[in-house]
Amino acid sequence: MAGVQNEIGDSDSIKNEISKELRDKANEFLNNKLKANNLVDIVVYLEVCLNNKQPIIPGLLTLEVVFTELLKRRDFCENKNALDGNVQTAKSEALIKYCAWLRERYEDSMSLMLKAIDSEKEFESVQALTSCMKLLAAEGKYPLDGAEAQFPQLRLHNILQKLLSVDRLHLNTIQHLKDYTVNVDVVQYCWRLLQHNLLKKSTLKHETFALNFLELIHTLPVSKELFEQNKRLCSLPEKALPAYGATRKHINKVWNNLMQCVGPDMLEVVHKKLLIILLERILPHLDKPILLTDFLMDSLDYGGAVSLLALQGMFTLIQKHNITYPNVYEKLYSMFEPEIFHTKFKARLFYLADIFLSSTHLPEGLVAAFVKRLARLSIVAPPQDAVIILYFIGNLLMRHAGLKRLICAPNETEVSRDPYVMEERQPVKANALESSLWEIIALQKHALPSVAAAAKFITQPLPKNEWDLSSVLEIKEDDIFDQEISKRSKQYAMAIEKSQALFLPKNDLFQQNWCLI
Repeated sequence: MAGVQNEIGDSDSIKNEISKELRDKANEFLNNKLKANNLVDIVVYLEVCLNNKQPIIPGLLTLEVVFTELLKRRDFCENKNALDGNVQTAKSEALIKYCAWLRERYEDSMSLMLKAIDSEKEFESVQALTSCMKLLAAEGKYPLDGAEAQFPQLRLHNILQKLLSVDRLHLNTIQHLKDYTVNVDVVQYCWRLLQHNLLKKSTLKHETFALNFLELIHTLPVSKELFEQNKRLCSLPEKALPAYGATRKHINKVWNNLMQCVGPDMLEVVHKKLLIILLERILPHLDKPILLTDFLMDSLDYGGAVSLLALQGMFTLIQKHNITYPNVYEKLYSMFEPEIFHTKFKARLFYLADIFLSSTHLPEGLVAAFVKRLARLSIVAPPQDAVIILYFIGNLLMRHAGLKRLICAPNETEVSRDPYVMEERQPVKANALESSLWEIIALQKHALPSVAAAAKFITQPLPKNEWDLSSVLEIKEDDIFDQEISKRSKQYAMAIEKSQALFLPKNDLFQQNWCLI
């Protein structure tokens, strides 16, 4: 194999040759213990490939197959015959040494596979993780010491520790852990291990570690359905695995430890990821979510997407846990800035605003300020966002009949003396009720027909039912362009004379009106 290692390259024929040689060596070893040096060759081959940044997939797959078979055959067990029912329980000294040697090669191989997770090539990193998890599953069913099936926590700890690197981002590799987190035992032990040893305050300051850690949490589903289905990677006795309640305790411990590591110097990208995971994964499982109040209120002052995500968290606390936050409408009002249209969280903002402004008992001056601010933003918003704003304003006018006074058509003098103060941070002091929605009147002359048509509601009787914002929240600029192109292509037909040379056709309109210089 040494000769093959020196000639290894990207050629498929060479790769196939190497794979065939590895398979032959593996089969010879599995069929004959006297060929034990074949296993050493395969391990060395993988090590050399790792050190020289050569393809490692053949080595990974070969070792995975070999050790899976050895585990199934209980070749690591010194009392194998006793397990098989044989009367003979004493083993020769040579066989005991062979089992010890086999375990050493197994540990060497596992160390190399863990090292391979750091491969610069994503597909190699994913395969290394897959091989480690498959061997973990086999070892759980067939423990090295011959005991009853048990989950190999140490193996999982080593895998998680490698994924939670300080030096290398493993986000894509961690996402492939989802193939195994459909198993309740994997989820259970991941949370248990994260609770104890895998989070330190000093390492959370490292952006790479923090993002790896948060991505790992994001891949761990937590639901009662998961525990009801009770799918397992390792077949364990029923009593060996606690139920949802125990896992929930681990989740709370992990999150409390995480909150203790959060500091004022936390990077924005980490801050944002932390809030997303809190909202999408963790919040429903916390025993005391009100402890998040200070963290969320501090996050509200951060600005940008962080503030928006924090506002969603505060809304959950207000709605489900009776938390009061007197300045919530001022915060929501301040988030409607032109910059919001260029973030991927704008749909969340409109969703939250729609909920916060759903009550018909809100002061008219407050709602009018939102309507007027949205109308002002519609002038500078991208076309697809202008449509969203127009529908949203229409819904607010339907909910609050007193705001219909804003619909009156203004004259030029009123527009130039608009009393509305856009810069005012407190919406009730923005003089919105004394203003009018001249901005929407102006949008009726928008260049795009879809925007102009949406703005016409202001001069027509309002419908009885509100518009469904979900149908327009995900519209992109390209969608509007495609719609307009398809409309115009149906309205107009063109007759062209195909050019037969480098020059334009005779009597071409372009030549009649333009000169090429």
